[in-house]
Amino acid sequence: MDNSSEKIKKFGTFGGVFTPTLLTILGVIMYLRLGWVVGNAGLLGAWLIIIISFLITLCTALSMSAITTNIRIGAGGAYAIVSQALGLEVGGSLGIPRYISQGLAVTMYIFGFREGWLGVFPEHNAFLVDIVVFLVLFSIAYISANLAIKTQFIIMGIIALSLVSIVIAAYNGSMTIPSSEALSWGSFKGSSENGFKGSNFWIVFAVFFPAATGIMAGANMSGELKNPKLSIPTGTLWAIGVSFIIYMLLAFWIARSATEEELISNYYIMVEKAYFGPLIIAGILGATFSSALASIVGSSRILFAMGQHKVLPYSNFLQGQSKNGQPRNAMLITGILIFATLLLRNINAIAPLVTLFFLITYAMINIVVIIEQNLGLISYRPVFKIHKWVPWAGLISSIFAMFIINPSVSLISLIIVLMVYWYLSRQNLETPFEDVRSGLFVSFAEWAAKHTWGMKKMQQRAWKANLMVPVRDVNGLKGTFEFLRNIAKPKGSIKLLGIEPFTETSKLAEELESISSAFRQKEVFSSSTVIHTQEFAKGINYGSQALKGAFFRPNILFLNLQDHDNYETELRPVMKEAIRLETGILLYLAHPAALLGQRNTINVWVSDRKGNWNLGWDIGNLDLSILVAYKLKMNWNARIRLITVISDPNEKENATEFLATLISLARLPQTLTEVHIGDFNSVVEKAPSADLNIFGMDEDLKFEFVKEMSNKTHSTCLFVKDSGHESILA
Repeated sequence: MDNSSEKIKKFGTFGGVFTPTLLTILGVIMYLRLGWVVGNAGLLGAWLIIIISFLITLCTALSMSAITTNIRIGAGGAYAIVSQALGLEVGGSLGIPRYISQGLAVTMYIFGFREGWLGVFPEHNAFLVDIVVFLVLFSIAYISANLAIKTQFIIMGIIALSLVSIVIAAYNGSMTIPSSEALSWGSFKGSSENGFKGSNFWIVFAVFFPAATGIMAGANMSGELKNPKLSIPTGTLWAIGVSFIIYMLLAFWIARSATEEELISNYYIMVEKAYFGPLIIAGILGATFSSALASIVGSSRILFAMGQHKVLPYSNFLQGQSKNGQPRNAMLITGILIFATLLLRNINAIAPLVTLFFLITYAMINIVVIIEQNLGLISYRPVFKIHKWVPWAGLISSIFAMFIINPSVSLISLIIVLMVYWYLSRQNLETPFEDVRSGLFVSFAEWAAKHTWGMKKMQQRAWKANLMVPVRDVNGLKGTFEFLRNIAKPKGSIKLLGIEPFTETSKLAEELESISSAFRQKEVFSSSTVIHTQEFAKGINYGSQALKGAFFRPNILFLNLQDHDNYETELRPVMKEAIRLETGILLYLAHPAALLGQRNTINVWVSDRKGNWNLGWDIGNLDLSILVAYKLKMNWNARIRLITVISDPNEKENATEFLATLISLARLPQTLTEVHIGDFNSVVEKAPSADLNIFGMDEDLKFEFVKEMSNKTHSTCLFVKDSGHESILA
């Protein structure tokens, strides 16, 4: 497995995302339709169309950036994003029509290339040109994505030269029309196709808008990027920014270089007005070729990803790869699809589907982010943060653009997506990863459970801190009130479990209910109950056992170690039973003088992994420690410091890399790390001070160790044992 993965060529931000995205946006519309857009809408109208178009795609790009920095995105781009969030049924209902539309897009780009070619060589056979271009495209993509990326670098150079030709023309006096005349609103006279009988703003917008799509070209390469979390947001946003500037400047140049009559009647006006026209022709050919290449490479990755997830029949064949990791079988099927559409010779009737499936994809990505933002799960910790209005703006504008471009075909597109979803939902697909639906369903269930108690279990991605707090001393509970609230807030819960012998005059139940009410007023759901027993440990264990079968059962047992507690006879049996019941444990020891200090810094101690520094989904007894530290960090506005002590100096580099990778995968912002070599006890004494030190615990945690750590750190300490059902990497 490791050897094959080393052979797979991984791409960086520039080659893997920025280049294909930029080249897809700077397509044939820029060369052959931008002049017509300016001629109809005027420069002011054209600028407004460009701004609206790019704002729609920018909102979706920002949403995509947020979601890709929150998950381990695999192959398939937008399909992978939606599948991991909303499940394979929804992902497939989007992925299948999107894959087919990508194939149609390749055919349209080939036809566009042919038109440009015949403009130079009119005597050539049109069908032969199509076949030759298809074979060249397929050969490049089939050999490797690396060759496709290198080819796109050449095409980028050609497009850059075509833009240089325009710049030279501008400097040589092509802009003869005064600025005062160019800066005008258009008269919307239409085109030669409708006999110049008129147009309107939204018709012109519909013609231009496909130019702004294509922001998924880089995301489609997600499975072959070195660092998709960094590359997809960075490359996509830079491509949008650069292409937006180019479109705005080109619109200004053409508005001052040609009359309205020339602009609306001559689609090749840029060729005539540029300093060296053949470079514009080369740019047209390069733009259509690069767009086709990006689409054929991207579409095969979507098909490959669906094969991996068993969404389609013959999935084992579709997920087949070459030795260097290329999805060859998916590429063959894609080639057959494209060749079949080439034989149609005219796909104008279904061409709008391509743009509309792009817009449906945009809408779904924004819906994913809206759901994630509103569930309030701790698993939603994107490194790239966006405001809540961004996905809403992206969703509304995407739907708006769909029905502006073609209402009837938009409805057909949505019907196709729903039909595919209906089909896939009946296939009993086995999802290889947990999706956000667990959090969505659990959020609904939590609301219902507070009234009816119904569902059974929670999952890692939907993890929230639901604490059970045994109490026999209300004063001790009051001392930890804020600490508990900061662990549970905003979506967790606290169940107060009173333990006392039965007496007629007891007020413990009333006092606990009063504190529960205070928690609820502080935005943390809380409830309380009292168990009457002579033995503290048995009372807690009875409570834990009784709640084992409940849906809304606590997943953390919080033990406040106080002077009157007998560690060996009261707390050790409780911790042992909690481990048996797979409940997390927090053993809290407040420092008598320091308490929680200024609540600025939290030290999390990572145990020596002794040569096993590989980071998988199981990171040992560390998940709950970091989850609690993260909750406290957010509510305290504090910082986390991960510290590990190793005995072997040769492992320092591995330990440092482990901590850095852990921070990246766990999405822990502004987290410090320290790796120390030597004896653990001596390092603890010299470690940087913190307001809280968090240590892992084993099943045989000694009381002497607990006291020793508090004394040596001069701080409040928290000793943590995972339940096995939480994951900081979720």
